[in-house]
Amino acid sequence: MLAGSVDTNVLVRLVTQDDVAQAQAVDRLMARHAKKGELLFVPITVVLELEWVLRSKLSQTKAQLIETLSALLTMVEFSFESEDAVEQALSDFEDGNADFGEYLHLAISRKVQSLPFWTFDRKATKTTGVRLLT
Repeated sequence: MLAGSVDTNVLVRLVTQDDVAQAQAVDRLMARHAKKGELLFVPITVVLELEWVLRSKLSQTKAQLIETLSALLTMVEFSFESEDAVEQALSDFEDGNADFGEYLHLAISRKVQSLPFWTFDRKATKTTGVRLLT
């Protein structure tokens, strides 16, 4: 059962532990809901924003991004919107040259069977289902 949603800043505190008081608040929130068997919902927009924060503000490498996002996906306290699409995007990102966001957009487009995915991003066009708009 879902019992609320989390914002990007909540996941950033969980991952970085850079603010002790806020990290403890996150821990209490997760423990409270876990005790009740409730899940916290993570919107797809939060996943996309989290990747951007980790990459651009916290300078995580591609390998670190994959490790961080994969670890969050395994946490039983969370229910991710389009979790299968996030997992596919991580897999494609690991093997590809485009940005995680492009792979996430593509994975969601695949999920709703709406391909090709048109883009001006040449790196993304090396992935099946992506077409360069010229």
